[in-house]
Amino acid sequence: MEQKRNYQKELDKIIAGLGDEVPTLLLHACCAPCSSYVLEYLTQYFKIKVLYYNPNIDDPAEYEKRVLELKRLISAVDYKYTPELIEGRYDPKEFYDAVKGLEDEPERGSRCRVCYALRMEEAASEAKSMGADYFTTTLSISPMKNADWINEIGEALSAKYGVKHLTSDFKKRDGYKRSIELSAEYDLYRQNYCGCRFSKRAVQYEHIFSSKC
Repeated sequence: MEQKRNYQKELDKIIAGLGDEVPTLLLHACCAPCSSYVLEYLTQYFKIKVLYYNPNIDDPAEYEKRVLELKRLISAVDYKYTPELIEGRYDPKEFYDAVKGLEDEPERGSRCRVCYALRMEEAASEAKSMGADYFTTTLSISPMKNADWINEIGEALSAKYGVKHLTSDFKKRDGYKRSIELSAEYDLYRQNYCGCRFSKRAVQYEHIFSSKC
């Protein structure tokens, strides 16, 4: 039986190997709450540019609300190395074109994997363009996201773009719990769905179903 990888221990090893070096990192961010702990953690070791690229968010008002919260978080926290925010293009058609044919897949299924890959590829491409040492994403902090898929995608993109992928499973060591604490501390808006119309529909269905039970 193949042993399951411990991505946190792999990240510990990478960080331990940095010594006095402070490398550059392109961090894809999905939202402020998920970014809160990840930035608190990684800004101790990396100079970070945060890429907000999320064409999966269906509603422009929701998109804008999330990016404004991320900007507010970055400006409010006294980081060791202050991150710089890069707002990517916003075109939901990119997401819906990418997941065409997967509309009826369940949440956390193959459609979500395509969504991870879409956003992470933009991060890898941006990292290469800016000459960053590493790239990664905040996505693995969510208990609803598949860390194996995220790291598999990251490693494939690393080979494609020639930029090192920073292994991650940020929910470990109470990372998710800490993100909730930081969200409360900074009064961050915490959305209850990932962003696309499918995830919103799933949440609405679950609410209706639970209310009838």
